[in-house]
Amino acid sequence: MDRRTPPQTEEGWYVLHDFRSIDWDAWRNAPEHRRSRAIDEGVDYLAATERLEDADDGDSATFSVLGHKADLLVLHLRPTLADLDALERRFEHTELAAFTERTDSYLSVTEVSGYMSQDYFDEDGEVEDTGLKRYIESRLEPEIPDAEFVSFYPMSKRRGPDHNWYDLPFDERADHLSSHGEIGREYAGRVTQIISGSIGLDDFEWGVTLFADDPTDVKELLYEMRFDPSSSRFAEFGRFLSARRFPPENLGAFLAGEDVPQESAHPHGSSERGHGRSHGHGDDGSHHDHGSDSHHGDDEDDGVRSELEGIGVYAGKPHGEDVHAVVLYSAADPDELFEEVDGLRTNFDHYDTHVKTAVYEPSEGGDDAETAVVSLWETDRAANTAAGFLADLPDVVRQAGDDEGDSWGTMGMFYTVESEHRTDFVDTFGDVAGLLADMDGHRKTDLLVNRENEDDMFIASRWDSREDAMAFFRSDAFSETVEFGRDVLADRPRHVFLA
Repeated sequence: MDRRTPPQTEEGWYVLHDFRSIDWDAWRNAPEHRRSRAIDEGVDYLAATERLEDADDGDSATFSVLGHKADLLVLHLRPTLADLDALERRFEHTELAAFTERTDSYLSVTEVSGYMSQDYFDEDGEVEDTGLKRYIESRLEPEIPDAEFVSFYPMSKRRGPDHNWYDLPFDERADHLSSHGEIGREYAGRVTQIISGSIGLDDFEWGVTLFADDPTDVKELLYEMRFDPSSSRFAEFGRFLSARRFPPENLGAFLAGEDVPQESAHPHGSSERGHGRSHGHGDDGSHHDHGSDSHHGDDEDDGVRSELEGIGVYAGKPHGEDVHAVVLYSAADPDELFEEVDGLRTNFDHYDTHVKTAVYEPSEGGDDAETAVVSLWETDRAANTAAGFLADLPDVVRQAGDDEGDSWGTMGMFYTVESEHRTDFVDTFGDVAGLLADMDGHRKTDLLVNRENEDDMFIASRWDSREDAMAFFRSDAFSETVEFGRDVLADRPRHVFLA
């Protein structure tokens, strides 16, 4: 008997799609005080789940379902089934639950398999590709994108007499999935997916949840995938449900039949949960930092800003700057990296919120020289979505904002140098770099140049500790650099959020 060996899987967070219909007759006939209580308790419940008051990890989101299949979708991701069980029962204790009926639900768990990386499952194996490792982690513990539109459907692989997925050799199945994935990558920046396994948990074998700001992007992606053999020969689908995300505090507008704003007046989103990092620059364009490549808490960020302000350095605001950024460092060949980034940038340009994406190369090479990719967006939501695609770039060694407990990073960005002063700027950086090399706690400082505009630069430094970096900001050498920057920069550097 020829028995196929199933690829190994590893599971992450459990996923519950909870679809509810509203009893509109009961809602219309209910007294005002009861409806008001239902809205208040519903907002409290939904907002608490999005703030993760019930768990240390996971994510939740609320959606208005389009069509007759349901009215409301509450999507939960949590580390354990017990977490989901408690959330379901807690909802039933709200007054809102009395006006709802569950029309559907789907239970699954995030997973990665040997199709993605066999090294991940080999004994003593290790995934050396940082980008792949980051992608695997994002698949196991995904963040719900802040996109407006969501499409959910369950699916299974066909086991018919003519086409049986499970009778194919592993290599053939892997080739099919690789080809399928290539189509998905063409929609990077436009469509984000959460794929979760449901064998033994629900009626189909997987649940697929697709997020986008433009629903036609999802339509185009799925239409193109229908012609791929992985779908045309081997896929069977359940019904599709589509919805629009809204903040919990807009539940009253949803129930009143009014336009439901997609933005929150008091957001419970990612910026309150530590996904953002504020990085800014002084009016003079000097190289100062106000944050770190480590996960410092809000209190420490505020302390850094206050301390810098005390020595006359503006370090950016904790929230509300005019652009948001993702910064990654890669050891890949710059030409290869630029080609990959240029492909992503083409997709990013479909969005009005995209400001720019560029590759910055070290002005001088070296054994430890790293190329940086900077992607700027008008919203934190868009920046965090883009980060998921950028993390899959080749040879990513770290993302600014990642935890590096043994060091402290500083970044000064958007030095647009007047062309006639470019050489002066580079020479002055060399002089400052020489001084930095002799300072206690200084590890490295790089001047990086936009490969498409040599007058656009930024400076990244790494220190043993925050105190070591602050010693430089208090130095005469730094003050002299500030004065020099006023004369040679073409315009005021922009303040950014670092997602």
